[in-house]
Amino acid sequence: QVQLVESGGGLVQAGDSLRLSCAASGRTFSSAVMGWFRQAPGKEREFVAGIRWSTADTYYTDSVKGRFTISRDSARNTVLLLMNSLKPEDTAVYYCALRRFYFQDYVPKISDEYEYWGQGTQVTVSS
Repeated sequence: QVQLVESGGGLVQAGDSLRLSCAASGRTFSSAVMGWFRQAPGKEREFVAGIRWSTADTYYTDSVKGRFTISRDSARNTVLLLMNSLKPEDTAVYYCALRRFYFQDYVPKISDEYEYWGQGTQVTVSS
C-alpha cells in the first residue's frame, strides 16, 4: 500500500513562490509516474504537472509552463512542485497522485489514470 502526504501550501500574494512536497511511503516503483493536479471551487480537477520516475521526464499544462517546476528526490521518495510567479488563478487545492506502473513515453493527464492520491493542500494567491 502506498500513502502520499502533501505539504507546503499556504496563502501568498501574486508574484510570490511556493514549494509543494509530496512524500510517498511504502514501496516505490521504477516505472511509476507521479502527477500534481489541482481543483478550484466549482471546477473540475485538472492536471498541472507530471514526472516519470525512471527518467525524470517532466510534463506541464500550458498555463504553468515556465512558472512551475516538478522534480523528484529518489532517495526520499518525494516529488516537489516549485511554483513561481503565482497568479490568483492558481488558487486551488493541489493534489499529488501516483500510478505505480506506466510504460508510455509520457504521463497520463486524466485523474482516473492514477491509483493513489494525497489528501490535498490549499494554495491561495491573493491579488
